[in-house]
Amino acid sequence: MRDDKSDAVRVIGTDAGADLAILRVPDIAGDIASFPASGLEKPGEPVIVAGYPLQGLLTSKASVTTGIISALAGPNEDKKLIQITAPVQPGNSSGPLVDAHGTVIGVVVSKRNGLRVARATGSIPENINFAVTADLARALLDKNNIKYDAFHRMWFSRSRKFREGV
Repeated sequence: MRDDKSDAVRVIGTDAGADLAILRVPDIAGDIASFPASGLEKPGEPVIVAGYPLQGLLTSKASVTTGIISALAGPNEDKKLIQITAPVQPGNSSGPLVDAHGTVIGVVVSKRNGLRVARATGSIPENINFAVTADLARALLDKNNIKYDAFHRMWFSRSRKFREGV
């Protein structure tokens, strides 16, 4: 970044409990993120993670991994977290967790400490990673008057009756 103060990255808002922050980055324009109007995620649904893992060791370009939603809670039944199998590494944190429709359903925040689990259990955990829910991300965006696209996902049940996800 240039030394001009108007080009500095600025913190717009934070939520320490959710491990989230909103940053204003100059000269970056992009699409508005789409969030579901309410959490309709289910275990087994495919997810995509994008980020810049292991910056300096791997490519400097964005990397994309896929997996599924394993659980709708994190350690100790923490409902602020979604457990996912998509591989993440340092550098994926704060990256979007999107569903098959490209809708943001969470923000990647952590992975299970494999060494700690292996010492405690004798087994190396694989792909136990976490994202905070879209609800928490939306709440922080709302609190800071940041625009995003919210929509209702719709589908048909097996009985062909129309149902709407709210």
